Amino acid sequence: MTQRVELATLRDRLTVDALITEYAGAVDDGDWDAYRGLFTPDGRADYRSAGGIEGDAGRVAAWLAESMRMFSMRQHLIVNRRVGFGSLEQDIGDTATVRADYVNPMRFAENGGHSSAPDFVCGGRYVFELLRTEDGWRLREVVVQEKWRRVPDLAATGVSG
Repeated sequence: MTQRVELATLRDRLTVDALITEYAGAVDDGDWDAYRGLFTPDGRADYRSAGGIEGDAGRVAAWLAESMRMFSMRQHLIVNRRVGFGSLEQDIGDTATVRADYVNPMRFAENGGHSSAPDFVCGGRYVFELLRTEDGWRLREVVVQEKWRRVPDLAATGVSG
């Protein structure tokens, strides 16, 4: 591999990594315009394994905006990122796949601020499919594979079920 190709691959790797970080920040901050902007025009997300929906990025962003209101604090930690680059129409590097583990602590909004600890914690794996576009790397698909969750006794938290 030439030094130029290695440098381009490194630049792509850093850009893809930054996009995944932006994804986590958009969800945690409730910035649904930014969330939608991370996707290709036909981009999709699948949150069904976590009790959510599957659909185009706009529909999923609207669902997230509504369902995330119950949490006053969200903090995605996306780790162990494994990035692979692929080809599209014989051009190397037009696609990427990222498999990454996540831990997501959240606090219920109705908890009244009695604790700084999270009330709800879940974890699993994301599979991100990315496409290089004229506007840079964008998400073509996000699939959440929730593997576990710790949910408190809702009566003890003051949150109505």
